[in-house]
Amino acid sequence: MTAPDITLYGLRLSGHSHRAELFLSLLGLPYRFVEVGSAEARAAPDFRRLNPLGQIPVLTDGAAVIPDSNAILVYLAARYAPDADWMPREPLAAARVQRWLSVAAGEVRHGPALARLMVVFGAKADRESVHAAAARVLAFMDAHLASTAFLAAAHPTLADIACYSYVAHAPEGGVSLAPYPAVQAWIGRVEALPGFLAMPASPIPDAA
Repeated sequence: MTAPDITLYGLRLSGHSHRAELFLSLLGLPYRFVEVGSAEARAAPDFRRLNPLGQIPVLTDGAAVIPDSNAILVYLAARYAPDADWMPREPLAAARVQRWLSVAAGEVRHGPALARLMVVFGAKADRESVHAAAARVLAFMDAHLASTAFLAAAHPTLADIACYSYVAHAPEGGVSLAPYPAVQAWIGRVEALPGFLAMPASPIPDAA
């Protein structure tokens, strides 16, 4: 296999970008990071050619262009770690991982991620409903993780990488993790993985 020519376009304060960069680091792959921080940069013609929706992150690998953080995880696992079981091939095991990718794109995004987006980036949403959504998904995860080390298997998978960033940084959105000891223990296990790369921290508001 030729040496990878990987560039990740993103924003280091974005959990979506972080999950892609975290997985690159866990795989030990060399890459370039291009900060695309402003709406103007994401609207520029060169970037829109990579992702017409103007969203980050986008990964390029040679001529291949992969938008969307979860799609990037799936691509990297299949391309560079096909035998490592990050994305299992057995149908039931693969379905378990896919379920958590959907949770990351759904419940986590509309709960802990949106709460953080409101505080860190000034997004507008109803705080009470967002925090209620965060509490629901965190309670669900905590109950699940009370009996398993990782989300979809006894070992780390893409499920853990997809969910980690916004859950671990939920306090930055005023969402406390104190009621969720199993989630906190899981965060510690993810952070202990060889090659772990932290997302830059933002200030925690008094409400967390």
